[in-house]
Amino acid sequence: MAKKKSDSDVTAGGAEGSAPAKPYVVLARKYRPQTFDDLIGQETMVQTLRNAFASGRIAHGFMLTGVRGVGKTTTARILARALNYETDTISVPTIDMPGLGRHCLEIMESRHPDVIEMDAASNTGVDNIREIIESARYRPLSARTKVFIIDEVHMLSKGAFNALLKTLEEPPGHVKFIFATTEIRKVPVTVLSRCQRFDLRRVDVPRLAQHLKNIVANEGAAADDDALTLISRAAEGSVRDALSILDQAISTSFAPETGGDSTVTATAVRALLGLADRGRIFDLLETLAAGEIASALGALDGLHKDGAEAAQVLADLAEAVHITARVKAVGPDAAGEALALEEKRRAATLGDKLSMPLLARLWQMLLKGLDEAGKAPNPLAAAEMVLIRIAHTSDLPPPDEIIRALGGAPERRRNGAAPAEGTRAGAGATAEATGDAATARASRAQPASPDFDLDLLPEDDRDFEFPSDGSMMDEDGASDDGDGVAATLAGQGPSLRPLNTFADVVGLAGDRRDAKLKVMLEEQTSLVKFDGVAGTIDLYLLPAASPDVANDLREKLNKWTGRRWIVALSKTPGETPIGQVRREREAQEIAALKRHPAVAAVLNAFPDAEVSPVRRIARDRDDDSKAG
Repeated sequence: MAKKKSDSDVTAGGAEGSAPAKPYVVLARKYRPQTFDDLIGQETMVQTLRNAFASGRIAHGFMLTGVRGVGKTTTARILARALNYETDTISVPTIDMPGLGRHCLEIMESRHPDVIEMDAASNTGVDNIREIIESARYRPLSARTKVFIIDEVHMLSKGAFNALLKTLEEPPGHVKFIFATTEIRKVPVTVLSRCQRFDLRRVDVPRLAQHLKNIVANEGAAADDDALTLISRAAEGSVRDALSILDQAISTSFAPETGGDSTVTATAVRALLGLADRGRIFDLLETLAAGEIASALGALDGLHKDGAEAAQVLADLAEAVHITARVKAVGPDAAGEALALEEKRRAATLGDKLSMPLLARLWQMLLKGLDEAGKAPNPLAAAEMVLIRIAHTSDLPPPDEIIRALGGAPERRRNGAAPAEGTRAGAGATAEATGDAATARASRAQPASPDFDLDLLPEDDRDFEFPSDGSMMDEDGASDDGDGVAATLAGQGPSLRPLNTFADVVGLAGDRRDAKLKVMLEEQTSLVKFDGVAGTIDLYLLPAASPDVANDLREKLNKWTGRRWIVALSKTPGETPIGQVRREREAQEIAALKRHPAVAAVLNAFPDAEVSPVRRIARDRDDDSKAG
């Protein structure tokens, strides 16, 4: 690994009677790559540039993008060095740079007159770009190519970008532009289209950990593999972040009493970063899965006292749940190289105890809890409430078991009405097989009565009556068999409701619990034409109606009825909307009631009394006493 020599060559005054001591250079600068071979994790970009240089197809503009610390500025300097690489035997641009050329040292130290670096964060205006444009007119002083490196290019103003466009599109032959940015979406597409874009990738955890291991060996220090993995994971793919953390971890592990370095351990790294111990996180997850609230809260309090933030504990718990689910799904060997062996073992053990639905539930609750902890004035209290909820719900059965335990929908209704028919047919066949013809006929003739619990239905749906003939009657007196209504309530299977009028279509939308569509049909549409036999509906949309109501109605009618419908829009208004008709009818009924002598007497006695809309009561079709 090449080192930046100039940083270590600078000297400062030392103690009395001693030679000047070299100042310490942080690892992020000391191990900054000097050639393309030193870059890690960017093989695709390096191969593309290597082929371009070999074939002479070198672009005049390069756009380097990626997260912080992946090497954008360093790559720009190496690219400028490759463009101007020159030795006694090499006088053309080349990717292979075995040693320092005539301009290499000055370029890498940012002091070459023909390689101009500009920080767009502090030079955002048009005047700064005009200086670049003016300088681009002149040939380089000593190098082969004049290179302009603009870092954080997305910070340029709109005017600055516009001023740069013409020169960027047709620059002089001796000029190259290299841009670097972390916010590629803020760069205008007019600039992007004039450059070759290279996305520098995050370095994965195993590769970054190996890189840190090599640096630790070069520094004469020692570090556990788990500690390096933890640092690599905390760096989130950024090499500079990883080197900064490693630098601090080595300093933390220094033992002055022994006069030498000690080993960097995972415990020391967790304490340094304020991260919770992974083993303690798995212990906390097991405690939560067992429903032990007191132990879980005590573990959270202990982690918080040791320096772990409450939100970080929840994030670590979510990561532990993800690791457990991943190991349970694909096995420890395929769970990823970024996991330590102990993590894989704990995740496999925990995965054997927890079901996948429970892990999915824990994941969702922890994600919601993370959001709550971020907004709460006391994150620790929010985290405790999250753990309490998780512990209380850890032993809950799945929703379908809860419904069956409460007397809800049996298996046959959740699979549609067909099993019910099969059950009745099977009962008849069994009776016939035993030779009891009368019993067989009775089993076929007598429909099974609905066995779901009305308390589980919405309040508006509890007015269904169960006549003795097995049919079901709604509040308007329309009859349907039990399996048809059960299928309608479950939202499965074609509807058995006859669609003779547009009001029947609105009623079907209500049966299917599509309140939005029902309201739109009642209040925001005017019926122009309805033909239930041909399956055609013409509607006029009122000003407040959604333009998608026709397509929505057509698709849902096709699904609900099992036949093809055509819903067209008319430019001419038709009938009065159903909702308005209903309100006018109710107003007339209330007015008629108020004229009744008994009601009038009550209203006179109680001036503040009001007559509410009358709810129609379902009646038996064969009971003439309820007619009228």
